[in-house]
Amino acid sequence: MADPTLKSLSSNRPVAFFGGAAIGTLGGLIGLGGAEFRLPLLIGPFGFAALEAVILNKAMSLVVVAFALPFRAATIPFDQIAAHWPVIVNLLAGSLAGAWLGAGWAMRLKSETLYKVIAVLLLMISVVLLFGHDIAAGSTLVTGTAQVVAGVVAGLVIGIVASLLGVAGGELLIPTFILLFGADIKLAGSLSLAVSLPTMIVGFTRYSRDQSFAVIRSNRMFLAVMAAGSILGAFIGGQLLGIVPSAVLLPGLALILVISAIKVWRHA
Repeated sequence: MADPTLKSLSSNRPVAFFGGAAIGTLGGLIGLGGAEFRLPLLIGPFGFAALEAVILNKAMSLVVVAFALPFRAATIPFDQIAAHWPVIVNLLAGSLAGAWLGAGWAMRLKSETLYKVIAVLLLMISVVLLFGHDIAAGSTLVTGTAQVVAGVVAGLVIGIVASLLGVAGGELLIPTFILLFGADIKLAGSLSLAVSLPTMIVGFTRYSRDQSFAVIRSNRMFLAVMAAGSILGAFIGGQLLGIVPSAVLLPGLALILVISAIKVWRHA
């Protein structure tokens, strides 16, 4: 007997594409992959269980981030990113371990608990969007050994959050690069992608050990369609950057995350 969920997802591929495109556009406008907004959509309208939604979100985030780096290369070339390799390695030292730990915890949590964890993290990210995204570049908070230690700790926390939500973590990485290392926001966006990609691969590898990973094989077309929409949306959002004022955009996006968090919490 055919799985009714798979049949429903198959018939909703246009919704998946345009939903992914809309979310990608939102993310592109503020320099994110949109995974924070995609996760509640996977849990709510599409009806995936918490862990399955996180794994699908992680897969789509990987695709979007892989495309986002070359999309930004005209503004921030690869050699400029490579010149900051010590900073990238500093954060990776923590984020790779955090990604492995976060994925392991997510697989052990009861579904009800994971819903609540996701809801709380979405609320936290809404606060970061409101107060952390437009931080101006300048002097670093700490230097020397303290900066290295702070980078590892920040990376560890970001890696855990990214794995638990299946996101790239840019909404946390960008303020970290600006505050901790004094990078300007455009460079910080590309550096965050350079850290996000290997961090997500580690989390993805950890998730592959769980039986819920089968959701990718059974929903390959759905995944491909929504990822394609997300990539198109991220490109469109990048082109629209500067047209929509942050003073209007960021509070609206934060409100969407708060509403999403409430809905996800109610699934628990």
